Amino acid sequence: MATITGVRVEDVRFPTSATADGSDAMNKDADYSAAYVVLETDGTDTAADPLGGYGLTFTIGRGNDIVAEAARQQAAALVGRDVDELAADMGAVYRDLTADSQLRWLGPEKGVVHLSLAAVLNAAWDLVARRAGKPLWRLLVDMTPEELVDVADLRYLSDALTREDALKILREREGTKQERLAHLERTGYPVYTTSAGWLGYSDDKLRRLCQEAVDAGYQHVKLKVGANLDEDVRRLSIARDVLGPDRALMIDANQVWDVPQAIEWMRELARFDPLWIEEPTSPDDILGHAAVRRAVAPIGVATGEHCHNRVMFKQLFQADAIDYCQLDTGRLASINEIVAVLLLAAKFGVPVCPHAGGVGLCEMVQHVSVLDYVAIGGDLDGRVTEFVDHLHEHFTDPCVVADKGAGSAYVLPSRPGYSTQMYEESLEQFRYPHGTNWVRDTSGYVPH
Repeated sequence: MATITGVRVEDVRFPTSATADGSDAMNKDADYSAAYVVLETDGTDTAADPLGGYGLTFTIGRGNDIVAEAARQQAAALVGRDVDELAADMGAVYRDLTADSQLRWLGPEKGVVHLSLAAVLNAAWDLVARRAGKPLWRLLVDMTPEELVDVADLRYLSDALTREDALKILREREGTKQERLAHLERTGYPVYTTSAGWLGYSDDKLRRLCQEAVDAGYQHVKLKVGANLDEDVRRLSIARDVLGPDRALMIDANQVWDVPQAIEWMRELARFDPLWIEEPTSPDDILGHAAVRRAVAPIGVATGEHCHNRVMFKQLFQADAIDYCQLDTGRLASINEIVAVLLLAAKFGVPVCPHAGGVGLCEMVQHVSVLDYVAIGGDLDGRVTEFVDHLHEHFTDPCVVADKGAGSAYVLPSRPGYSTQMYEESLEQFRYPHGTNWVRDTSGYVPH
């Protein structure tokens, strides 16, 4: 028996703005940050080590403390709960945490309270996977169709996806799960890199990083666009020159365009044969995305990292507004809502290519992508998951990307949990505002 005895929530921030890492047309000075939740227990894991659960959500600096405080209030409801009882019905845990009507009023299911809920539930899922001695993807893949559907939040979705629809999808995949898992064990899950294409990088750095991506075996590279058309043309010319005609080039406008502007801009950038344009306009504008998609085809439209919840995804699918679903593990309310979106995407035949450009997101999305391929989507066609090569050194179980013969790919995580535990040394250095990194240095530099 193990009981949750306490909760610790940290405001963790990294000074990525100092090197323009993470820079794009909308977010020019991002300090990649995490509201980090630790669920403490009086139990031990399968290795007889102290048992805890570790989860996070992603922000880019100011306001991270607000998300952390919301997570602190939400996680308090778990103190005193038996871990094995949680593990037996994580659908009920989700429903309990989303039933706080006073906090829900601040959303509902969007904004700060949904980001913070993601952090808390991510910690809870990490905890139950550690208790079971399994990586989270394995815990989920081992579930029966009925168990996995019971995890999913299908509220507000029945006009597009019923429980019977979901069970049909999962039962159709059930008999061939082991074949797909064996394939991933051989090849890994395909990834693309955004590390080469941040908007604040110089042309020389862009060229060098694109070449490094080619040398590392990447078949897909993504660049940020949207601030200046002439600069976009110049930078995409460099990228296409290095990548050649056969590798996929994706571009991301990070929401900066109005709908007519997005269509006009993409007519100019179509010469570079982009696979997709990501977030071409407001993430809330479902009909706007549909209009852009019709106008820029055959270039695909991708979005999802700022979609608040499963209902937005439902409407994007219903409106034929996107070609690629980019759900975010820190934006949606953890696995319970993610499974619902994966099922919706499978029903509508839209490939899922999760967003992972932030602290700990790569660590989490690898579990989600494996789950999708093995148990839900059942296909790798059109699917490639984001990878950004920074900040992984702060995690005790960092994601691993390698070329196993078919291009760069995530290697299947093997350690128990959601891969979300951070080193205590990293917390000491980067907790805000009193970590050693954030104390004013002798040069007078004060980070964001």
